[in-house]
Amino acid sequence: MIGVTGSTGRLGSRIARLLAEAGLPQRLIVRDAERAPALPGAEVAQAAYGEQALAGALDGVETLMLLSATESADRVALHQATVEAAVAAGVRRIVYTSFLGASPGATFTFARDHWQTEEHIRSLAVDFTFLRDNLYLDFVTGLVGEDGTIRGPAGDGRVAAVARDDVAAVAARVLLD
Repeated sequence: MIGVTGSTGRLGSRIARLLAEAGLPQRLIVRDAERAPALPGAEVAQAAYGEQALAGALDGVETLMLLSATESADRVALHQATVEAAVAAGVRRIVYTSFLGASPGATFTFARDHWQTEEHIRSLAVDFTFLRDNLYLDFVTGLVGEDGTIRGPAGDGRVAAVARDDVAAVAARVLLD
């Protein structure tokens, strides 16, 4: 059984759809069950990161597709609590959407957050795969000003943006193999 968090979102829903197309049983772990996609072979469990309900939602899950939580001040703590709940429930492998350049000294704040989550996963008795995505291509369009200039948190830096469909395809392949 594969558990997929964030399956109501733009990336998680794509991953869940690809797993359904491959005929894999999965559990969609969502905050709002009414928003969960209706997919063949998928069951729905309602739980949010860090909640007690995760214990039941993760019961019987062997591999967890852990999409990073929405940006917030307590995101790392939510990730860590979710990882601990997964290990306590018997999850044997975590596939986590991290970020390119995740490290303790990363200039981009969220890359440091992802590194903290990676380190927490590494510290536990669980197999793992980290998918280090870059900015999503559809996100970059929101950084374009009326003058046509792209403005973002990197100053004059460069970005190699990635399509969510490509990330979903890679994540599904990692989960299948």
